[in-house]
Amino acid sequence: MGKKKRILLGKDKHSNDELMRKFKGKTNIILHTESPGSPFGVIDFSRPTKKEISLSGAAVAGYSQDWRDNKGNVKVNVFTGKEISKKKGMKTGTWHVGKSKTIEVKRADIKKCGLRESNPHPNLGKVVSYH
Repeated sequence: MGKKKRILLGKDKHSNDELMRKFKGKTNIILHTESPGSPFGVIDFSRPTKKEISLSGAAVAGYSQDWRDNKGNVKVNVFTGKEISKKKGMKTGTWHVGKSKTIEVKRADIKKCGLRESNPHPNLGKVVSYH
């Protein structure tokens, strides 16, 4: 990814909620592991390539409980902000996702994705860029 290409990651259930509220209804690509216990990741630029989506999936997977517990391939759901909704009574950090595509992020890709974090906005969680 280039200089201005980044992914925003929630750091907990509260920042996941804040991030999803900010991007609800928008066309940005959003990622989350198939299993519970990962940050929501939002690609913060237009028209990402398949490679950029895969790299973003590796970032989301790398911060997931699935990766922490298993250190294997991780399934990641890919969707847009137009596919998410928050129904009354849903727990903090939990969102309904309509149509999504699932990609499998390989163990080797998670290990080599070269994450570099910064946190310029405490309510949005981690900001990850690639080198």
